Amino acid sequence: MLSFEEARARIAGCEAHPVAERVPLFSADGRVLAEDVHARAPVPPWDTSAMDGYAVRVAELTVDAPTRLPVRGESRTGAAPEPLAPGAAMRIFTGAVLPEGADAVVMQEDVAREADVAVFRARPAALANVRRRGEDLEEGALALAKGTRLGPAQVGLLASLDRGEVLVARRPEVVILATGDELRPPGSCPRPASIPESNGLALAAMVVRAGGRVRVCPAVGDDGAATARAVEDALRGADLLLTIGGVSVGDHDVVRPALVAAGVEIDFWKVAMKPGKPLAVGRRGATWVLGLPGNPVSALVTFALFGVPLLRTLSGDRAPVAPWLPARLARAVRRRPGRSEFLRATLDVKNDQLIATPVAHQASGALVGLAAATALVALPAEAGDLEEGAAVSVVRLGDL
Repeated sequence: MLSFEEARARIAGCEAHPVAERVPLFSADGRVLAEDVHARAPVPPWDTSAMDGYAVRVAELTVDAPTRLPVRGESRTGAAPEPLAPGAAMRIFTGAVLPEGADAVVMQEDVAREADVAVFRARPAALANVRRRGEDLEEGALALAKGTRLGPAQVGLLASLDRGEVLVARRPEVVILATGDELRPPGSCPRPASIPESNGLALAAMVVRAGGRVRVCPAVGDDGAATARAVEDALRGADLLLTIGGVSVGDHDVVRPALVAAGVEIDFWKVAMKPGKPLAVGRRGATWVLGLPGNPVSALVTFALFGVPLLRTLSGDRAPVAPWLPARLARAVRRRPGRSEFLRATLDVKNDQLIATPVAHQASGALVGLAAATALVALPAEAGDLEEGAAVSVVRLGDL
């Protein structure tokens, strides 16, 4: 049985060479760049005003006494202004091109206007309130690096660089196969001893958030032959296969033998962690396989900690692991050392410090506890009882 750290290291060491595809910017949110993006022109492309005000020549304003200058012309966005006339000021608006001859902008709050004359109370510094050409990016400068996961700000930057489309990594294909005689589709007619299959839908949502494309197979019962056929079918075309349940050592745990029969080489199948000890990890060719536990919390937590970083790595993401943050426990925790444990908790801020409060329901089958949580609290395998205020590491569920 591997430690949590050893198991994570084995997955983190995988290499990925995702296929690239070009997509319009409208579809680029959440995708991972498959190319470096350089500025084709300076940003901004010309000197512009950072304020509404008046464009002036600094040398024409006196230092210690008001200066009166006639206002000649106007510079507004979307129009190229005439050069600034000698001995005059020009009305200018935020984002507008600085007229030729001007070297500063005085914001309108510092100017008194008397008909067609502007009265300046002081001389501004050179280039005051001016955004210089190329101030953000020089021509040819790296704007976004390959492996960057795109969000709204990155998409906006690409648009400002006049890119209508961008090269991104293809979304990994993820197939989900739940197993168990007790499972039936949510909302279907109940039958004796049956429960709604919840793991597949929850994992599918996590896959989409992590940047994958997902296919959820019909659940299969605890029959070895039927499971073997379902596994073989699910492996076709998948970059990552997620099986749910049946990877332990019980009489009805038929998934691991089915994976082996399909040619999956199991790297490891037990991790010293709670929840989620019966986790199987393997590969068939280029296809990764994660055999997740059947308990809902175990399945979701193990996928969050192992599957999401793997999926992001397969997407070419250069930062596949969500950040762990320092926090303090809001209350004492009693535990036995031996396995890494991941408590479900809520996060608050007190005195500029994150405070983690474990939720009431910590059982591996209690989705109500995970649904109430906003974070996972990592407790090291060697740690025993922890007192209120103990230092811990947390990861926000929204970052997974």
